Amino acid sequence: MHAASGSSVTLRFTLPSAALRPYVTTYYSSDAVCSPREPWLEDYLHPEWANLRFVGATRAQSVIGPGEPQPCPGFAVTGPTSRAARFRLESGRSWGIGLLPAGWAALFPAQAGDYADRIVDGLADPAFAAFVPLAHALAASDGDHAAELALIETHVEGVFAGAAPPYPAIATLTEALLDPELVSVAQLAGLMGMNVRALERLSCRAFGFPPKLLLRRQRFLRSLARFMLDPSLGWLGSLDCHYHDQSHFVRDFRRFMGMSPSAYAKMDKPILMAAARGRMAIAGEAVQGLHRACADKAAV
Repeated sequence: MHAASGSSVTLRFTLPSAALRPYVTTYYSSDAVCSPREPWLEDYLHPEWANLRFVGATRAQSVIGPGEPQPCPGFAVTGPTSRAARFRLESGRSWGIGLLPAGWAALFPAQAGDYADRIVDGLADPAFAAFVPLAHALAASDGDHAAELALIETHVEGVFAGAAPPYPAIATLTEALLDPELVSVAQLAGLMGMNVRALERLSCRAFGFPPKLLLRRQRFLRSLARFMLDPSLGWLGSLDCHYHDQSHFVRDFRRFMGMSPSAYAKMDKPILMAAARGRMAIAGEAVQGLHRACADKAAV
């Protein structure tokens, strides 16, 4: 509940079937109720992996990086991001499917790097044609949550049934990025058994960004996740151990979120704080970018 305006939002996360957990993070729904005095719920989304979002008849606006939010298409594909996305929701339900890098590589012929830090219309881009029937089905749904979730689960399982097997190195790199002790591209390349150029090609193809930026992003997300789950720690208590000092963290914060840590801490976060707790309860991580490919918690 947004105390100042009377608006509210309900977020629900569900893990995919065990067979799809190397590819899909979660299915998630957002039910927003906005008051007449404040017709939009607004928040900032931190950097994450790719997402397919189905807005349907609900109006939404978003922008990645600086600028004013623009209208979102009914089926919006967001590539992997390295900058905050400012977004607004009107009353209504929207759905999302989070994709791990292996999921992107298995489903789409396009390089993730070509869609990095971008929002595109999934109905207009042929790369995402396999999900157009799902977008239409959700738009025509009568609004029953369980029925819509079943539509999504059935469709996603069908699409992946015809997908090519993932390149094993993608799963290895995904797991490596979750290791807080891996801090250099040379370490990553050695672990992967690749030269740096081959690692960079793989990274841009499936992950969207060069490995150096991915390592920097993961360090930042570890710190941000700690703060989101327990703001009483303050920023100093949340910092990843590989930050040299607070000014080092502030530079990263401005790079990834477009504002200072103090400005972010003062902001109302009606959607993101609820999402962090909901995702933590279901998937074991507060942010999608730290999601483990084989989460062992049961879907709820």
